Amino acid sequence: MTWLITGGAGYIGAHVVRAMMEAGERAVVYDDLSSGIAERVPAGVPLVTGSTLDADLLARTLKDHAITGVVHLAAKKQVGESVERPLHYYRENVEGLRVLLEAVVEAGVPSFVFSSSAAVYGMPDVDLVTEETPCLPMSPYGETKLAGEWLVRAVGRAHGLATASLRYFNVAGAATPELADTGVLNLVPMVFEKLTDGEAPRIFGADYATPDGTCVRDYIHVVDLAEAHVATARKLASAAPGTDLTLNIGRGEGVSVREMTDLINDVTGYDTPAEVTGRRPGDPARVVAAATRITTELGWSAKRDVRDMIVSAWAGWVRLRPEAGRD
Repeated sequence: MTWLITGGAGYIGAHVVRAMMEAGERAVVYDDLSSGIAERVPAGVPLVTGSTLDADLLARTLKDHAITGVVHLAAKKQVGESVERPLHYYRENVEGLRVLLEAVVEAGVPSFVFSSSAAVYGMPDVDLVTEETPCLPMSPYGETKLAGEWLVRAVGRAHGLATASLRYFNVAGAATPELADTGVLNLVPMVFEKLTDGEAPRIFGADYATPDGTCVRDYIHVVDLAEAHVATARKLASAAPGTDLTLNIGRGEGVSVREMTDLINDVTGYDTPAEVTGRRPGDPARVVAAATRITTELGWSAKRDVRDMIVSAWAGWVRLRPEAGRD
């Protein structure tokens, strides 16, 4: 099959492209390069530069490259920004998806994988978040992901597409230093930045009802995540029309913020204790995936642990900021 990977020049997208190629699948990248990096796209993989709002370009791309499946990762994803710019997020994430799905239906593409997020759950008050846990998103970003799931499911049922929505938990790590996350929006690179700048990492609240008082999250290595996309794509390729899957992607293990900052210090060779500040509004105490359904459906499970994530992410950080490395 030939898979169109929207957002394929981004951090996660580039890993999905790499995993697809390693699995013997053909890939075409579609990316507006607003946050993606063209150099991440492997040699020999076509790169189409454009927006998912460009219906004509999408139609030509699907036809010219004989696309038989789509993995849709292109989206705006900053929670805080989504609160400030909800119209922008709904336009890019929901309207962009609608335009893409319309082109997919017109082209007769039978398989569609949607990049969703654990943000659809909001602040779940449960030990493990299952796919049946009520979805109560707390930001426009989370709302657009949930609305996207609804739209993908409805179009699949109406037009006979096999579809899947993958709810990512906290993604970290890198396959190679060149593919590392260049943003500073998630915990691991945020701690890297503080350590590199000679500052103490920050912990937002240490009075939660958790073993050490700090928030607990489920972290997934980006390579495991990418391999889950391959498993999903192959499942859909042989699935009956109208098949719909909704799957958590996590390890099913919680790690506290304090445990993460301590481990990052250990891996990087720094010894800078974290500084506790006030809670951030909207941070749930614990969000950990129940990751059994994806194993049952696809035979996939995560293989890499948190140390693997930090070690590989640090190699990418040092490549960008050599002064951060320690002998």
